[in-house]
Amino acid sequence: MKFLIDMNLSPDWLDPFAAEGWDAMHWATVGEPCATDDVIMKWARDNAYVIVTHDLDFSALLAATRAIGPSVIQVRTQNVLPDALRIVLINAIKQFRRELEEGALISIDLQRARARVLPFE
Repeated sequence: MKFLIDMNLSPDWLDPFAAEGWDAMHWATVGEPCATDDVIMKWARDNAYVIVTHDLDFSALLAATRAIGPSVIQVRTQNVLPDALRIVLINAIKQFRRELEEGALISIDLQRARARVLPFE
């Protein structure tokens, strides 16, 4: 599984992914920093990446288009730095690995992680 870290999250997130042996890249190394969410989603879908973001617009786009991918991990906390959220995020990826591989939206906060399979019904 490969992960694309959105512009609204720090490139510092690359280290926790690498520590787990997961391929991850930050959008700043892929495309224009001001790219629209549609552009980012298309790139992620075309290249089989899971988007990791703090942006709620990705879930709205998935719902509006009834898309089956790409999978999105949505961080829903105020402190989005790796030191605050690393364990929760890593555990959620491991818990919902199958769903992410098949197409899902994973919402994460400090207390829990939830999965919704795509497309949304």
